[in-house]
Amino acid sequence: MATKGHLFIISGPSGAGKSSLLSRILKKRPELRYSVSYTTRPPRGDEQDGVDYHFISEDAFRKKIEAGELAEWAEVHGCMYGTSAKYVDEALAAGQDVLLDIDVQGTKRLVVRYPEAISVFITTPNVEELKKRLMKRGTDSSSAAELRLKAAEVEMTQAHLYDHVVVNDDLNQTVSRLETILEKAYLNG
Repeated sequence: MATKGHLFIISGPSGAGKSSLLSRILKKRPELRYSVSYTTRPPRGDEQDGVDYHFISEDAFRKKIEAGELAEWAEVHGCMYGTSAKYVDEALAAGQDVLLDIDVQGTKRLVVRYPEAISVFITTPNVEELKKRLMKRGTDSSSAAELRLKAAEVEMTQAHLYDHVVVNDDLNQTVSRLETILEKAYLNG
């Protein structure tokens, strides 16, 4: 019988550098299974369905909630996001380690369902740095960036709910910190 896999939850405000961090971690650790979330928001830039997100209608999303197909879900910035319960349960049962990139609301739901999950909150050194990163990204209008910044300030007050808080002030150092957290989880079974 396979040893049950680990569930790693990564959260943090928009602009904290989660995507860059996760991209590096997944390249270094191809054994990690990244759970692609469902969302009702439209794709941005060159995002691909099934790779970056599963892009579905709000009606289809609500049907997944009603059918119990989502391990967690949340409304963020006016769009719905959620994680497939089947994907997570099957991967963990097969002994695979799963990495999730979800928001604070989703984390609260998941740690109830998966109390053994290891949660990590990624943040910036301060709100000014976060604002600078959001503006530099250029993927949102200035009004959308302001909404994200306000949401980020609220999310940052929830960091204490996580097992680990990592300040992303240098990407290479942050990757190393996250790898240390993963290694400790493997050592502890």
